[in-house]
Amino acid sequence: MVSVAARFPVNIGGGVNDPGGWDTHVANFKLPRAKLPIYDQAVAALITDLHERGLSDDVAVVIWSEFGRQPRISDVTPDGRGHWPSAACALIAGGGLQMGRVIGETDARGEKARFNPLGTQDVLATLYHVLGIDLSQTLADHNGRPQYLLDRGERIAGLV
Repeated sequence: MVSVAARFPVNIGGGVNDPGGWDTHVANFKLPRAKLPIYDQAVAALITDLHERGLSDDVAVVIWSEFGRQPRISDVTPDGRGHWPSAACALIAGGGLQMGRVIGETDARGEKARFNPLGTQDVLATLYHVLGIDLSQTLADHNGRPQYLLDRGERIAGLV
């Protein structure tokens, strides 16, 4: 398993100091316009390379954040967006999963899941499946009691 933090600074001018992260509490329109083309090219190159080498079924690429962005502009600054745990997204490619699918949608305001909401544990259950980890497996805690790997969560049916 490899984890890569996609943090890189960009120069957008106007006195905005971008330390490299993705927090858009300010410059919500300028930062993504500067960062996304660079990020898109890197992700496309990785996925294309894995496919061309015949490794796309063996490697899962997961791009995921801990939360989404507030659907309204101007939460803290005139051009910013705050944290929004009620709706987020993830990109999952490869790993032998079904590709080319959009699973789930938000309501018209982008505030919450419209239908069957999926959560962190559903994504983890899907990734554990890709890795061949049995979800019924337990591990002993410090007191010797069995603990499941996930409290809840099911594999995402549209991917497996």
